[in-house]
Amino acid sequence: SAGIMASHEEFFQGIPAIKYEGAQSKNLLAYRYYNAEEVILGKPMKDWFRFAVCYWHTWRGMGSDPFGGPTRRWHFDDGTESVENAIRRLRAHFEFLQKLGVGFYCFHDRDIAPEGKDLAETNKLLDQVIDEAEKLQKATGIKLLWGTANLFSHPRYMNGASTNPDAHVFAYAAAQVKKAMEATHRLGGENYVFWGGREGYMSLLNTDMKAELGHFAKFLKMAAAYKKEIGFQGQLLIEPKPLEPTKHQYDFDAGNVIGFLRTYGLDKDYKLNLEANHCTLAGHSFEHELTLASDSNLLGSIDANTGDTLLGWDTDQFNTDVKSLTLAMLVVVKQQGLGSGGFNFDAKLRRESTEPEDLFYAHIGSIDAFARGLRNAARLTEDRALDSLVEERYKSYKDGIGARIESGEATFAELEKWVLQQGEPQQRSARQEKFEMILNNYTL
Repeated sequence: SAGIMASHEEFFQGIPAIKYEGAQSKNLLAYRYYNAEEVILGKPMKDWFRFAVCYWHTWRGMGSDPFGGPTRRWHFDDGTESVENAIRRLRAHFEFLQKLGVGFYCFHDRDIAPEGKDLAETNKLLDQVIDEAEKLQKATGIKLLWGTANLFSHPRYMNGASTNPDAHVFAYAAAQVKKAMEATHRLGGENYVFWGGREGYMSLLNTDMKAELGHFAKFLKMAAAYKKEIGFQGQLLIEPKPLEPTKHQYDFDAGNVIGFLRTYGLDKDYKLNLEANHCTLAGHSFEHELTLASDSNLLGSIDANTGDTLLGWDTDQFNTDVKSLTLAMLVVVKQQGLGSGGFNFDAKLRRESTEPEDLFYAHIGSIDAFARGLRNAARLTEDRALDSLVEERYKSYKDGIGARIESGEATFAELEKWVLQQGEPQQRSARQEKFEMILNNYTL
């Protein structure tokens, strides 16, 4: 991509372009493990990850929480909802991406541009900001990983968007997604995401769940049809989350969403965008959800963050847990990458972190942690350190009666006869501790 844009003011003065300096470097504004062009298992690191910076937490999250107001305001943001301020914020965003050396970004329609007095005015405001984004992408070579529509913040969506009991709200949500898909398509976005923030319920007493699930499916079918209508080649993605803000969200977890997609015939049009913090909120590990989606050929993209195990809500922290990321990258390596997807930092600074420099430390630290995870996963894969042991555990299905079970030829009667001849199975150790020891030995 081009150098830092000379045609605009420099927003992050005193912070250089972040470079790879190697593991021995003491420079905190440098990568120690992420070397974008270094080839790992036949592919440059940047192509394994396709890192993206999210727009909402990074530039619109000012540190507010349920107990207190904002703790920061970026020096280039005047706090207004004007187009001029939105464009200035956008220019700062692209400078940040360039200095960080990240090639992609993601946005919601309502965090990149202000909302007007009605839908027509809102669409015009979005067009003005998208005009500028298009210019900045062309000038820098930075690309849009995915776009999405915010169907959860405005009071009109308090009872849901596509699952709202009011058809008027359903129609408004459809119109908003239509425009967001057009904007994503215009910017060359490689995916489009649906996160059903309020697609769920607070009480079953006032909810027709069967109707709401049906409406949700109809909405997604309309989106898939519109994708074809406008010639959008990107992947459609659904992001599961079990709860928050609703008590129960219909896109609860990976298994739930996969079942939903198959039930309504949507599994050829949609894949999953999995967020680590959402996985643990659903009572699963990050690698469990990734494995489940990948085994179903439905893992499309990843939101790179983590939660706090001592807190029961979506804290959206930057993930620096190298062991967890090693397990995650084993799944990604096994499926040979995420295709048009990537790793989006859906993560925010802590409320107490208030300086622009903190944004750089947060992203650099997590990028390096993911890079270590990839390096570890590559060595585990090349050495077949775990794979060979797993294969050994399941080798009884390779021949004899196991092969007949695997092929689907065996019957209950045949298996009963075989067991009567063979007797009691031999007890075999699962050797979990051995596997854990090997993982520790490879986690660097």
